[in-house]
Amino acid sequence: MTIETKNLKLIPCDTEILKSAIQGNENLAEKLNISVQDNWTEFGVGALEYSLDRLTESEEQKNWWTYFPIHKQDNKLIGSGGYKGKPTNDGTVELGYEIAPDYRNRGLATEMANGLIENAFKDERVKLIIAHTLGQDNPSTRVLQKCGFEKVEEINDPDDGLIWKWELKRQ
Repeated sequence: MTIETKNLKLIPCDTEILKSAIQGNENLAEKLNISVQDNWTEFGVGALEYSLDRLTESEEQKNWWTYFPIHKQDNKLIGSGGYKGKPTNDGTVELGYEIAPDYRNRGLATEMANGLIENAFKDERVKLIIAHTLGQDNPSTRVLQKCGFEKVEEINDPDDGLIWKWELKRQ
């Protein structure tokens, strides 16, 4: 189900949309009848392929992976976001998001994150939303703070170095 916010339409990716995205921007633009911002993703094709594999494995993963934020006024794909899978047995989902450089510093990442948070909490199973950022103040940490997340842990990741873990509990 598409998530509507003030400036964005967050389209949940099914296997067909993900396949179009993997094939390239032209295919994706045609599939969704939109334009596609250059450099719309830093996560890359690998993340899309991973989501496609998870959706292909199980129908219950539907709507718990990739969402494409379409900027309503421009009718343009400007990033990606979503969850890292369906809620765990203890009711946790992980959130992620990115906005293309040309659309940053306009509140759109916060707007997208809030839309995804609201959507996740509509599912009674979801008790906790987590997110991870690099271990320093940055635009992503500000997005999470604006959305009500609390930093709960510092993790030393062998690949990425210092990582901060954030949590938002169901009210």
